[in-house]
Amino acid sequence: MVMRSLHMLGVKITPGTTEEFCWELSRLVETERQSLVLDINVYGYNLAWQLPWMADLYNRADVNYVDGAGVVLGARMLGLRLPPRITMADFGWVAAAHFARQNHTLYLLGNPPGVAARAAEKLVAKAPDLRVLGTQHGFFTKEGWENDAVIDSINRCDPDVLMVGMGMPLEQRWVLDNHERIQTKVIWTVGAAFQYWADTIRRCPQWMGEWGLEWLFRLMLEPKRMAGRYLWGNTLFLIRALKERRRLYRCGQQFL
Repeated sequence: MVMRSLHMLGVKITPGTTEEFCWELSRLVETERQSLVLDINVYGYNLAWQLPWMADLYNRADVNYVDGAGVVLGARMLGLRLPPRITMADFGWVAAAHFARQNHTLYLLGNPPGVAARAAEKLVAKAPDLRVLGTQHGFFTKEGWENDAVIDSINRCDPDVLMVGMGMPLEQRWVLDNHERIQTKVIWTVGAAFQYWADTIRRCPQWMGEWGLEWLFRLMLEPKRMAGRYLWGNTLFLIRALKERRRLYRCGQQFL
């Protein structure tokens, strides 16, 4: 089954369950062309509204999986019922087991030195048949010979799936600038997932995750860095969703 995308607040999103997402990734691996799979959350929405190139990339991508409780809430405000968000900190283990069964190969790119390698070790420990063909940290110059060397390394390994974890919007910009040079079937942005898999950053308590409050936990851990992203960013997203709800109501749409 092909996951179906829809447009919400000017950006394409691709709702789906974890099982549907696993099989969609497998389907894309088997296609003849390269596919882009991007993560979308409230921060991604706000960046797309500010950066035309990022909005264009989202709307060109094959899959924009929902990795943010705020997007699910915003959809509900607009009369859309989405499955729960796909949390990469948890979904990685599911994907690793699925890829091992389907014989899909991986390359992990991004995060500080040593993190991608450690994340790969953890994934293989959970799914021993998983084949991770290479890893590379994200602290390299994104142009010139250094960038060329990273791309050459990826192409020599020839993975089915390239996971890119550099954080927004850096990972999206790198994918946009380089995807045509990369010989892999799927390029998949995963944010800070490697750090979670490698146990280099703390997970929120389970109850906070279940209530969609992971953002609050990250804000408490890093208030200076995350204040703008979460306090101002979440408010801006909520205001836009409310304005769109009001517009739809005036056009005759009924909300439950």
